[in-house]
Amino acid sequence: MINIIQKGNIRSINISLKKGVKKTPVESVEINAEGIASDAHAGAWHRQISLLADESAEKMREIAPEIGPGDFAENITTRGINFKSVRIGQKIMINDKVSLEITQLGKQCHDSCEIKAKVGYCVMPTEGIFAKVITGGAIKTGDEVIIYE
Repeated sequence: MINIIQKGNIRSINISLKKGVKKTPVESVEINAEGIASDAHAGAWHRQISLLADESAEKMREIAPEIGPGDFAENITTRGINFKSVRIGQKIMINDKVSLEITQLGKQCHDSCEIKAKVGYCVMPTEGIFAKVITGGAIKTGDEVIIYE
């Protein structure tokens, strides 16, 4: 039996072929052992998939309304999850199939961050998280996301 900490859903799935750029929203992706196969961050490392709550992005949209999903280079934009309260080692389950493990909280913002240049700060370094794949599978926009232990 798992201990459910939070529940939400996927607002957007975002991919890019290069690191350090905005990601483009897509309806669905296949997650394999190295992350999202069609994304530049896939690989054998601890930051295979990045996640950001849409609620965090909303703070930025108050200043720059044109900011959208993927603009923070996050792979998965969620709704209803507070990533500021999660811990390294907790798990993420998507659609009862895909399982991820939280490996990093926040990150150092790179010098060419478009949002930081435009707004003066960015929420990804303090409110974004990173995960590695435990179990892969297909995910799509709207899928349920559960944080559990």
